Amino acid sequence: MIYCKGIEKNYQKLKVLKGVNLEIKEGELVSIVGSSGAGKSTLLHIIGTLDRPDSGNLVLNGLSTSNWSEKELADFRNRNIGFIFQFHHLLAELTALENVCLPGFIAGGTEKAILDHGKELLDYLGLSERMSHKPGQMSGGEQQRVALARALLNHPKILLADEPTGNLDQENSSEVLKLLFKLRDELNMTMLIVTHDPNIASKTQKTYTMKDGLIIF
Repeated sequence: MIYCKGIEKNYQKLKVLKGVNLEIKEGELVSIVGSSGAGKSTLLHIIGTLDRPDSGNLVLNGLSTSNWSEKELADFRNRNIGFIFQFHHLLAELTALENVCLPGFIAGGTEKAILDHGKELLDYLGLSERMSHKPGQMSGGEQQRVALARALLNHPKILLADEPTGNLDQENSSEVLKLLFKLRDELNMTMLIVTHDPNIASKTQKTYTMKDGLIIF
């Protein structure tokens, strides 16, 4: 499902990733831990096709992405990968439902089908009474669940999460964590979580540690 071979990434003279090798099988829930600056987020962005490696090979769903154009990467990303970040990145002027449905409108499809699916996801995540609320009218935990619903809208096979509970209190962190495990069990999604939270890492099937641009096995 996710296969990284010799992934390297440099920013000018700074070597951030130094030949990362990683394999995540379909349906696995994996976490990556490590100190700030170890390269965790950079690796996540490359796996999510938001950035390109300088060298090495990234294979997703059995397909090598090395020679894909920017459009091919964007199309694959929109249809196959969902993202959750520490900061929700919701558009303040849009309602919860409108925020959730944005990826569907970008991908194309009938407006009614997209809106119906968005409502189903918000209901599934316990937000049926928040559909018309804007981000400023919701708690941090509610906003993160809206972001999760948005990530799920296009039925992604891969879910990538960068510090998904880093901006939440303990109660909301536990709630988001339960939802992620529920999604893994019910939808057989492949998940990669970058986290500083040992509580999250201890509950994933596998945990890898990054140090100085490499994964330590």
